[in-house]
Amino acid sequence: MSDKQRIDRELEALGKLAPAGYFAGLHIRFASPLHVFQTYDRAWTDHYTAQAYAMRDPMIAWGFSTEGETRWSEIELPDPFGILDEAAEFGLKYGMQVSCGPISSRTIAGAARADREFEADEMAAIGDIIRRLHDLTEPPESLTQAQIDALRLIAAGDRHTAAAAKLKISESALKARLTAARERLHARTTAEALQRAKEYRLL
Repeated sequence: MSDKQRIDRELEALGKLAPAGYFAGLHIRFASPLHVFQTYDRAWTDHYTAQAYAMRDPMIAWGFSTEGETRWSEIELPDPFGILDEAAEFGLKYGMQVSCGPISSRTIAGAARADREFEADEMAAIGDIIRRLHDLTEPPESLTQAQIDALRLIAAGDRHTAAAAKLKISESALKARLTAARERLHARTTAEALQRAKEYRLL
């Protein structure tokens, strides 16, 4: 089973445990996550983004100061902008937060319900899923030289045929190298793989 299939399986399980949706920011570096998975209602995410709540959210502040799991109702941090009350108006009435990983590559996730608080066993299960997703999306420390060469030529603007000719390999071999690089970088497209390789300083 590929990493992508494992990630999809974990997200499916997470969705079943979070009927009002979830948000997972994986490996947050320089205030930006390397991967984001979320199923919260679009109206809420649009409102949250428009209000720039990420910089004011007590749940995110908790995630940077603590590792583990907790219910939103148990986070004892100021919420001067009333973010939790507004979330409830969008159907996110009860929720929990998960935080794991080193502060230099922290993963913070939230899950919500509209009907009741999360049970302890549900919180533990969600925490386990988030930690597995954190491990599955750990940025690679390196790429093979063959993968680097293929990505660099595509980044320079070469088409597959030209890049393959420069490397003195077949076009199918070039595509295989690009596919391997995408899988290693957990990227769906070559453009996304290039962006991540640059972010990870692998190119």
